[in-house]
Amino acid sequence: MIYKLFLSSVFMLFSFGSNEMEINAPEVNANKNSASVVKSNLDVNVEMVYQSLDANEFELPKQESFAEALKGFYLLKEKGLIKKDILTLVDFSLSSNSKRLWVIDLKTNEVLFQSLVAHGRNTGEEFATRFSNSAQSFQSSLGFYATGEIYRGKHGLSLKLDGLEKGINDRARQRAVVVHGANYVSDSFIKGNKRLGRSQGCPAVPVELASEIIFTIKDKSCLYIYHPSIDHTKESKLIS
Repeated sequence: MIYKLFLSSVFMLFSFGSNEMEINAPEVNANKNSASVVKSNLDVNVEMVYQSLDANEFELPKQESFAEALKGFYLLKEKGLIKKDILTLVDFSLSSNSKRLWVIDLKTNEVLFQSLVAHGRNTGEEFATRFSNSAQSFQSSLGFYATGEIYRGKHGLSLKLDGLEKGINDRARQRAVVVHGANYVSDSFIKGNKRLGRSQGCPAVPVELASEIIFTIKDKSCLYIYHPSIDHTKESKLIS
């Protein structure tokens, strides 16, 4: 698998908090050059993975959002915060009328699902523009999540999420931000309302796909909700 060859260099590049590499004074310039090479190798690797993706019958996500998702996946996998080689990417830069959720198997580099996905009712109309980590905000939260356990709730089969970015999405579980199916996430709803339905902050998916998606991504896989406004300096925000 391509990404395993780069895990150690990725970890060096994206170290958490105050866990910095030790550098001897006479070698500062050499290590600066080495860091540039590591970053270049990472970017090359991300591009290689993107170019090798098997889209099946789906469209590929944008390379920019995929790159951010994959870099975070590497870091979280190295830290043991996720266990599976499954990456779920939600791109909230796109219209809610488009299929902006992808589930990707990074063992086979295969796109398993591409789906409609809702954002919170106070996050925007057709486009997502406002985000919150606060209870009762009815807004979506951006960033990296680890998927949790399956349960049955008011929306039927549902999947709990643990936000991994402090101040960005770490209240997801207490806010009951989960993956679930919803009948307002459908082409028929779009036709009748000129936009997708909205949730109370959950990344809701079509009812007919909910079970398959939930069972595929459950139990410590990586889910990333992307938007261009997100702060990508994750070193100080990701929960270790």
